[in-house]
Amino acid sequence: MAVKLWPRSLLGQVLVAVAAALLVAQAISAALLLRAGDERREQRVVSSLAAQLIAAQGAPGLTGLGPRRDGGDRPPRGMRRFRLQVSAAPPAIPADRPEPRITAALRDIAAEQGLDAARLRVASRPAMSDPRVLERLGRGRPVGFDSSFADARMVLASLPLGDGRWVTARALVPARERGALRALVIQTAVLFGVLMLAIGLLLRRITRPLAALTRRVEQFAVRQDASDPPAPQGPDDVRRLIAAHNAMEARIVGMLDEKDVMLGAIGHDLKTPLAALRVRIESVEDDTERARMADTIEDITRTLDDILSLARVGRATEPPERTELAALAASVVEEFEDMGDPVELAEGPRVVAPVHVTWAKRALRNLISNAVRYAGGATVEVSREGGLAILRVSDTGPGIPESRIAAMTEPFTRGEASRNRQTGGAGLGLTLARAIAEAHGGRLVLANRPGGGLSAELRLPL
Repeated sequence: MAVKLWPRSLLGQVLVAVAAALLVAQAISAALLLRAGDERREQRVVSSLAAQLIAAQGAPGLTGLGPRRDGGDRPPRGMRRFRLQVSAAPPAIPADRPEPRITAALRDIAAEQGLDAARLRVASRPAMSDPRVLERLGRGRPVGFDSSFADARMVLASLPLGDGRWVTARALVPARERGALRALVIQTAVLFGVLMLAIGLLLRRITRPLAALTRRVEQFAVRQDASDPPAPQGPDDVRRLIAAHNAMEARIVGMLDEKDVMLGAIGHDLKTPLAALRVRIESVEDDTERARMADTIEDITRTLDDILSLARVGRATEPPERTELAALAASVVEEFEDMGDPVELAEGPRVVAPVHVTWAKRALRNLISNAVRYAGGATVEVSREGGLAILRVSDTGPGIPESRIAAMTEPFTRGEASRNRQTGGAGLGLTLARAIAEAHGGRLVLANRPGGGLSAELRLPL
């Protein structure tokens, strides 16, 4: 299972983004500082080598060197220093490596001083591999440098003299100071901690009221209850958002209340004359005509009940109850068994979910009625998948064309094309089941079964 490192919350995303930006910025800053330090060290080396070479080229008596006791050339008294070496060829060892940047800088200076810049030779080697350093250290004599040799490199610059010999100058390039890198790390840690604390507190002030508002919206989507609105808090922009949401909630609740009053009046005004018609048709002598008129009045009454129920879904006055769904499904299945319909309940796990019992039974009853009407029977199953409780109604009927599945939950949409009430209802059963599922924070899922038939699932959150 892949680990998701990117957080999903606003607070987490902003903190991660700022932390990443800060680390990148500090890494670039550290690289620039280290590079600047390297350039300063190189500049000091170039200055030291240039000064030595220029002094050596202009030193009096440099070309008339006398013999040393060991048979070699002895430099003049003023040039008897460790850093300068006069030899027949530039000194070289296998550990030498070129230094193009220092070479380019020294050639520019040598050309300005009228020296033979084209024949300049520059190389560097580990300080502890330089024979002159090892020789002097072996004699216990100082080498003339204050820096440590542990990780340092010795740079050698050689120029030809007028008599065919070469003069070589030496300069030490010290290793990077470990304290500087440690200081950068400490500075980054302190800056990181201070910024993260400040940004975290600021974002906390913004995200806390937003989180409370999100929970409020989720609750309102289920219950449409505008009582106890959240108090505006946080920055001014967030306060204005919360105040606007509270005003919107009040308007929505007011409109819903007006709708309920209007629907109640409509239901009363329509059912009263329907009841009167039901009484009057008893005086009709033709039994067939009287039965047709009674069926028509009954159809109108059922359709009116479905419309009123659909309009009132989500306006429950009581919170949902934790209910054992297998027992709920069994009670609905018994209703169909009592009417002789082939409906059975499959065995399944015990699943408890918070539901409005009346609504849940109505939704399950509608799904079973559709299965019985179009397939002749149904199988009801209760299961659990992750954080969802599933009430599944399966049948072996013709199913629904894939192109029409999405439209089947729309009002007054029927699987049977005719308007015959004997082969189908008013087209509100699936719409009401979907509305009930959404009122619980779930959804209705319709799918054709691979072996034929339809599977209708009420997916309700646990």
